Amino acid sequence: MTWRIVVPGSTANLGPGFDSIGLGLSLYLELTVTPQDTWEIIHLSEQLPQQFIIKEHLIYCIAKQIAEQYGKELPGCKLEMTSELPFARGLGSSAAAIVAGIEVANLLCDLQLTTQDRLNLSSQIEGHPDNATASVLGGLTISAMDANGIVDTFHVNNVDASFVVFIPNVELKTSEARGVLPDNFSRTYAVEASANANMLAAALMARDFKRVGHYMEQDRFHEPFRAQLVVNYEDIRIAAKQAGAYGTALSGAGPTMISIIPSTIEDSFVAKMEECFPHHRIVLTKADEQGIQVTTIATV
Repeated sequence: MTWRIVVPGSTANLGPGFDSIGLGLSLYLELTVTPQDTWEIIHLSEQLPQQFIIKEHLIYCIAKQIAEQYGKELPGCKLEMTSELPFARGLGSSAAAIVAGIEVANLLCDLQLTTQDRLNLSSQIEGHPDNATASVLGGLTISAMDANGIVDTFHVNNVDASFVVFIPNVELKTSEARGVLPDNFSRTYAVEASANANMLAAALMARDFKRVGHYMEQDRFHEPFRAQLVVNYEDIRIAAKQAGAYGTALSGAGPTMISIIPSTIEDSFVAKMEECFPHHRIVLTKADEQGIQVTTIATV
């Protein structure tokens, strides 16, 4: 038996929704998993590394960890992998790999995990629920994780908007991006930041995209501090607004940025941004509506 696992990438925060708001994107990590005696991993995408140690591969490590957590021994398999998610760019590549690794263990060990199990396990491993919940469920997720690692998620589908991501040819690891954040905020500052996050969440649920765009640009939690690490941060925000975007923010910790735009200007907007930022990869995308998908492939 062979399984096909498709996991959407994601954007997180969308400005002030720090560590709690995620959105699944139509950019995917795809695996085919075939049981066999030993582990074999084949990277089929050019952007994935061709040299690696299987026992250090994130998907193998996660699958092994989950199997052991449930008292199972992880069987061997042949894993073929393609990805549209560049590493360390703020598009949820690690969260997608974690969700995929959990599913590999679920299938090989017949763990019969529930959706809630997937949400809890992936968010616990990630340390926060934004990207992980969006990869599990797709659509818009607004989530909280308690001290015991239990995730509560408000999930909204049919996010009928267009998004454009600006992907630079540089990496920015989340650990580095967290290193520039302050440890404390004043009460007045925190109240303003929290209010902006609340308004962003409400606008997203109401699908009031003009307000979404406005509040995407009103973050106080992380973007003012991370902007210094991101190439063309302010230039992209200004040019995108002039070209008709509702708003622009860091995608996760960056360095990718993301704009929400009216669907009617997709082609002209992308063309203009490609002209303005030739050293970025400009990608038009939509919200993924399915989350992780697992299908069985018939074998002869």
